[in-house]
Amino acid sequence: MNIVSDNNLDIDTIITSLEQGSVIVYPTETSYGLGCDATNQVSVNRIFDIKKRDHKKALLVIAPNIEMMMDYVYWNETLDRIAHTYWPGPLTVVVKAKPDTNIAKGVLAEDNTIAFRITNHPFASALATKLAAPLVSTSANITGKSTPYDITSVKDMFEKEDVTPDIVIDAGNLPHKIPSTIIRVVGDYVDVLRQGEIIIEYI
Repeated sequence: MNIVSDNNLDIDTIITSLEQGSVIVYPTETSYGLGCDATNQVSVNRIFDIKKRDHKKALLVIAPNIEMMMDYVYWNETLDRIAHTYWPGPLTVVVKAKPDTNIAKGVLAEDNTIAFRITNHPFASALATKLAAPLVSTSANITGKSTPYDITSVKDMFEKEDVTPDIVIDAGNLPHKIPSTIIRVVGDYVDVLRQGEIIIEYI
């Protein structure tokens, strides 16, 4: 793993690495995340291997704005109200994907849905903006182990593993926050799948 301080970071180099298929650890608004280009199937497969995650459990993605996600999912008035009420922020929405999407399998779930959020973290948002594609955002831990909020925990997590992230972006210690709230939107119906920081009120 190549560990890079965010104080000495060339974001263009990180973007080039992502475009070439790298998997990174990077800071998000909830914890350190494991990420890659969500349209790169090889990279997405590597994240499943790194996390030792069941391939049936789809990965979520982040985007810098709703316009990016409109290219990938069916948009409706309910999503629009959610967007203007809760985003950017730690709310993940599961919705049906468009049939011609180039999102990798494993991000595109078996039921043809995508889970995404509009991030309010400046660095994560900048990454997705420059990548010009959704960025996988799953906690940077091996399945069953604790979510990391500091780089020492990340290094300890992967030091003895055969498959590891390529680049780790060291942003220091992150505040301990609970994971994002996850909801499913089907038409006008909203179902809370996981309760997190955001409490969903009447939409």
